[in-house]
Order: sequence, then C-alpha cells, then structure tokens
Amino acid sequence: MAEDKTYPMTEEGKVKLEHELEDLKLNQRPEIINRIKIARSYGDLSENSEYESAKNEQSLLENRIKTVEHMLQYAEIIDSEKIDVTEVSVGKIVTFKELPDEDPESYTIVGAAEADPMQGKISNDSPIAKGLIGHHVDEEVNIDIPAGSMKVKILKVENA
Repeated sequence: MAEDKTYPMTEEGKVKLEHELEDLKLNQRPEIINRIKIARSYGDLSENSEYESAKNEQSLLENRIKTVEHMLQYAEIIDSEKIDVTEVSVGKIVTFKELPDEDPESYTIVGAAEADPMQGKISNDSPIAKGLIGHHVDEEVNIDIPAGSMKVKILKVENA
C-alpha cells in the first residue's frame, strides 16, 4: 500500500487552510451553484457560455476543496520551538547570504500550502529551503537550484 504524503506546516498555516476550506464550502460553493441554476434558466445548454463557465469554475472549486481536505488530513504540524534554535527547519526564519559577497536575504520556511514568496515565505519543497533545512548557523551550504548551484552561508536562524 502506497504511503500518503504528509504536508509539513505551521499551526498558523493549518488554521489558514481550515479557514480557506470553510470559505470554499460555505461561501464559494453556494455562489457557483446559484450561478449554474441561473445559467440553466437561460435555456439551451449547448450554446450557453454562462453555464459552461460556471460548470468549469465548479470543477476547479471542487478540486481545490479535495486538495485542501487532503492536505489537512495529512498535515504534519511542525513545532519549531522544539527544534534546535540554530537549526533551519519549517517554521523558522533563516537569514543567509550567497557567497562570496551578496547581500543577506531572509525567508520564513513554511509548508507548501502556506508559501507566499511575495511575503518572504518559501515552501519547504523549494530548492533553496531543501538545501537549507537541517543545517545550522555559520554553516556554508551548496544549494542546487534550477540555474545551477549556489553557495550560501547561514547567518541567523530564528523562530517565526
């Protein structure tokens, strides 16, 4: 029997997903059902673009609901407080600089479900996070990235 993938995330990320699921089921699903009902009343469904559009949105919505439910079912809450304060892990903010002389960068490492690069939150599945996780402050690490590889020095690790 195949093992199900776990989804590492912070407690905050899990709560965010639970709120999203609630919104999908209680707000967005009824809206789309109503749009389908209205579009059906226009008659011939074979030439009804409103109906087709609403059905497509419904399909996307139901897929997202299934995905979020699955992620919540197999969520693995990472408590960064229990991990060595100098070790990079999910739920920690890591500051590093690319060697030899780039400026320092800081990112919060989170589970894929809560990643938001524009807010400085990178997925634990990203090449940079994968390369940093498990390493400690003052270590120099080679990270494989799509463009090749980069060498970084971990400057600071703190709880998010």
